[in-house]
Amino acid sequence: MTQPLAAAALVALSLLGTTAARAEIVIGVSFSQTGPAAALGIAPRNALQLFPEQIGGEKLRFVVLDDATDATNAAKNARRFVSEEKVDLIIGSTASPPAVAIAEVAREAETVQLAAAPIELPAGRDAFTFRLPQGIALMAEGTVEHLQKSGAKSFAFLGYTDAYGESWLREMNRFAGPAGLKLTGAERFARTDTAVTAQALKIVAGNPDAVLVVASGSGAVMPQKALLERGYKGRIYQTYSAVAPDLLRMGGKDIDGTFGLSGPAVAADQLPDSHPSKKVALEFIQLYEAKFGAGSYNQFAANIWGARLLLDKAIPIALKTAKPGTREFRLAIKQALETMGEVVVPQGVLRYSANDHFGYDGRARFVLSAQEGSWRAVK
Repeated sequence: MTQPLAAAALVALSLLGTTAARAEIVIGVSFSQTGPAAALGIAPRNALQLFPEQIGGEKLRFVVLDDATDATNAAKNARRFVSEEKVDLIIGSTASPPAVAIAEVAREAETVQLAAAPIELPAGRDAFTFRLPQGIALMAEGTVEHLQKSGAKSFAFLGYTDAYGESWLREMNRFAGPAGLKLTGAERFARTDTAVTAQALKIVAGNPDAVLVVASGSGAVMPQKALLERGYKGRIYQTYSAVAPDLLRMGGKDIDGTFGLSGPAVAADQLPDSHPSKKVALEFIQLYEAKFGAGSYNQFAANIWGARLLLDKAIPIALKTAKPGTREFRLAIKQALETMGEVVVPQGVLRYSANDHFGYDGRARFVLSAQEGSWRAVK
C-alpha cells in the first residue's frame, strides 16, 4: 500500500472509530448533590438508576456531576458537557441558581436542557430550556385561589433571596392584587442562613392572615418553626419545593395544618381515578420504592422520571432525521419536544410548544394539607 493510501486508510479507520464511539446518546447531568440544596439532588440521582439502558435502540450514557448548589460550578459543568463530552442533551440543575447558569450555556451550545428547577428566564433566553417542574406562575395562581377561598385578605412573604424566592414574590404579587389580597410584608433569607428570627418578628408584627414560606426541602422547616415560636397563629403555606416527606419528618408537629400546592406525584394515591397522572405516578412510586425503600420517593425524583418519559417519545422522533453526537440531532430533539404533543408524566400532563417550555396546565397542581405526618388532599 502506498504511503498516501495508507494515510487515507488510517483516516477512514479513525472516522469509523469516532462513529462507533457515538453510537450512543450522551446525557450530561448536573445536580446539587452537596451545598445548601443537597437534599434536592439525592432523589433525582437515584431516579437516573431506573432509566433503561437504551431508548430508540440507542444506548444511553450519563455523565453525572455535582454543581454543589453553586452557579459558577454549574456553568463549568455545562461547558464540560458541551465541549469535552459532546453531550446530546443536559438534565439539571435541581436548584434554581445553578439551573439558570446551565441555561445560558445550553442556549449558546444549542443543546436542550431539561431543567429540574422551575427557572424563569428573559424572553429568548430559554430557547433550549424545557422545565420538568411546574412553572411558578401556575402554582402561585393556585395558591392565591386557595387563599381567596379560605377567606384570607392579606398575606406575607418569607422566602429565599435567590431566583426561586424572587420569582415567587413577583408571581404572588401579580395574582394577589386583582384578587384583593394585600401583601403585609416581604422578608428574605439566604439558603445558608441558620436563623430567621428578625424576619419572623417583622412578619408576625404585620398580622397577616397567611404567610407564604418560600424555601425548598428541609430548608423550609426553619422559617416555619421561627414563625410559630414568635406566636404566629394564622395559616402557613409552603411551596411545591417543600411539600415532601422531608418537611414532615424534620418539622414534626410544627408542620401540622400547613397548606401547600404540589404536583400529583406527592400524593398520587389520593388522586381521582380519572386523573391522567394517577396510573403513571403510582407505577413510578412502586418502582422507586422497590429499589430505595418505602417512603423514599419525592417530587424531585418524579420530575426526573418525567424526563425519561419525555425522552421515550422524543428520541425516536429525533433519530428519524439525525444521529447522536451531531448538531442536527440536538436540534431534532428540541423540535420533537416542541411538536410531539401531550406526554403524561407523574406531575401532570406536559405539552411543550415553541412558545411554551413549561408545558403544564391545571392538572399539574392540587392543594394538600399536612395532617399527622402525611400530606392529605384538601377537598
